[in-house]
Amino acid sequence: MAHRRCLHALTRHATALVSLKTPTNPPLSAAISFKTATPTQPNTCISSKFGPTWCAHWSVSRRFSSSKSDDDEDDGDDENGESSDGEEIDDTVPDFEREYSLEEKEAEAAEIGYKVVGPLQQSDRVFKPYEPVFAVVQVGSHQFKVSNRDSIFTERLKFCEVNDKLILNKVLILGSSSQTIVGRPIVPDAAVHAVVEEHALDAKVIIFKKKRRKNYRRTKGHRQELTKLRITDIQGIEKPEKVATTKPEKVAVAA
Repeated sequence: MAHRRCLHALTRHATALVSLKTPTNPPLSAAISFKTATPTQPNTCISSKFGPTWCAHWSVSRRFSSSKSDDDEDDGDDENGESSDGEEIDDTVPDFEREYSLEEKEAEAAEIGYKVVGPLQQSDRVFKPYEPVFAVVQVGSHQFKVSNRDSIFTERLKFCEVNDKLILNKVLILGSSSQTIVGRPIVPDAAVHAVVEEHALDAKVIIFKKKRRKNYRRTKGHRQELTKLRITDIQGIEKPEKVATTKPEKVAVAA
């Protein structure tokens, strides 16, 4: 037993001497103290009781704010059309902010089924008396049966303002008291002239959604944008001549 005690004492003494010559790494919470970083000292260093060599291994550089040069570089990347992550920025312009050329306006209007002639002048006499002729025209995805001096409501037409003269090109049927012309699908050389009277909003439609036992209720409203057109003339069919009707004269009967 005595020999064992002597052996344990010698080993403890030897390990103590070795630890003094080559110190082991102490726990960070006990041996390391961080300095509070300030904007004037962007690079912080760790102080320790083991000298500058320990600090060199544990030096940390912390960045608190970006300089003007970095901001300028980021702005330069954005101007080139690429973000800092290498992603391309979408430069497409929304449809409501897009500027159409004259050819694009004419092509889109023709696809819908109309053509803008120009504004209505004071000297124009477009409104004519009623004629017994009808036509079926297509504007967008809707079809209308119209006659002279009728008014129709269509979905909001682009590229036209109030008092603009229009020509409706998609004429499906023309008819009168003497003949009827059916297109396949459009009647050639037929046109319906109209004038834009106003742009208005339709009556409000309530959209209500509910899920029972889920405490879910949503109520929304919608008002569709409309354009009011006044039909002024129908061309492409022979119009019947007006027959003057004479009233019979009353003959006085002698009593």
